[in-house]
Amino acid sequence: MAMAMDGGLQAVIHPFAEHLAYFLLFSISILPPIFMGCGSVLAGVLYITYIDFMNNMGHCNFELMPKWMFQTFPPLKYLIYTPSFHSLHHTQFRTNYSLFMPFYDYIYNTMDSSSDELYERSLKGTEETPDIVHLTHMTSLKSTYHLRIGITSISSKPCNDSVWYMWMLWPVAWLSMVLTWIYGSSAFVVERLKLKKFSMQVWALPRYNFQYGLSWERKSINNLIEKAILDANEKGVKAEQLNGSGELFAKKYPRLRVRLIDGSGLATAVVLNSIPFGTKQVFLCGSNSKVTRATAIALCQRGVQVILNQEKEYGMLKSRVPESRAIYLKFSNDETPQIWIGDSIDDAQGRVPKGTIFIPTSQFPLKKARKDCTYLSNPAMKDPRDNAECPHLVMSAWRIAGILHALEGWEMHECGDDMMTIEKTWSAAIKHGFKPLTKPCSLNSGTDL
Repeated sequence: MAMAMDGGLQAVIHPFAEHLAYFLLFSISILPPIFMGCGSVLAGVLYITYIDFMNNMGHCNFELMPKWMFQTFPPLKYLIYTPSFHSLHHTQFRTNYSLFMPFYDYIYNTMDSSSDELYERSLKGTEETPDIVHLTHMTSLKSTYHLRIGITSISSKPCNDSVWYMWMLWPVAWLSMVLTWIYGSSAFVVERLKLKKFSMQVWALPRYNFQYGLSWERKSINNLIEKAILDANEKGVKAEQLNGSGELFAKKYPRLRVRLIDGSGLATAVVLNSIPFGTKQVFLCGSNSKVTRATAIALCQRGVQVILNQEKEYGMLKSRVPESRAIYLKFSNDETPQIWIGDSIDDAQGRVPKGTIFIPTSQFPLKKARKDCTYLSNPAMKDPRDNAECPHLVMSAWRIAGILHALEGWEMHECGDDMMTIEKTWSAAIKHGFKPLTKPCSLNSGTDL
């Protein structure tokens, strides 16, 4: 399922100019008959259907063409290409050019010599066992808008509801949500990549963010998470990164070989290292998340005053802060420092002073409502593979945390109330080549973060 989704996307990811060129080329077979007065609507529909099917099939990353078809009719291999045949074009670049008729590659001697061997190996269906799995879930319908529809610039920018053409995707996004809700019965792979000697996969649960707030969905979601954990454990995955706490499953299955990682230690470290030098006060907006609580406690231990205006959260944090550092935790409705940290900042942006720096502690980006304030990114770091050929590679701190567990061979779970040492995870991330997205500046330097 996941591979088919990936293939369908790859088949239409092209610059706008290339889409235009494709349109002109494919119209050569349709327009002349129309101008000659003998065009056929049925022929046009069948032609376009065939092209779309072959294009998507050739990029779907698994074999759809059974071996018996080529054995029964051998010339078929010159007329129909396979996904493995076309994949060599994307890896070798100078072979297997043909999109629909491989016999042209045979004629011009551009056929890759390993085509048949790769096809045979692909039919065996040997599934890759990842070392690390990042378990996440879909967020909102807006996330659909980040898929590349043909113009790459659309997917490279945050969604903007004011753009009229985005609403054209709403019916598709809504339908995909409904189908996923009804038929989604297990996590599916949405990404595969390699870092150093480790292979990683991203598994997405077929549930959207709003469904986590529905009481009748909790059992279903827990079953999906449990199934994903057990699948990873059976496959021999070393670390599974959870988008949330996995304490329930760690206690239920004490003999799990896979380590459950929520990434809170590194996420907290990234937040702390994003705070400008010389900061004496911060305002904590919301303290429900593990990362927000850990950040507040760490700041108090460092002698930075943490101000809250919610009595319930203040009382909860005060019970966790060491008594010798409790003086740095303050309840106030009047003070508004220039540094705001938290997981629920959006609704409070209207009353902050000019020049405020917002530092989110969650995985969801802040809504930028003020032009006179600075917004930092969600906890993330630059990928070690960031270079001139592949710039701007960024991973979330939660995802990096699982990678570090595998690289360092750490054996503990990081879920529930358990959290890796902040300094330890930060040092490991730097050691393995991950880099901060922003360098903390002096609070009064005026440097844009």
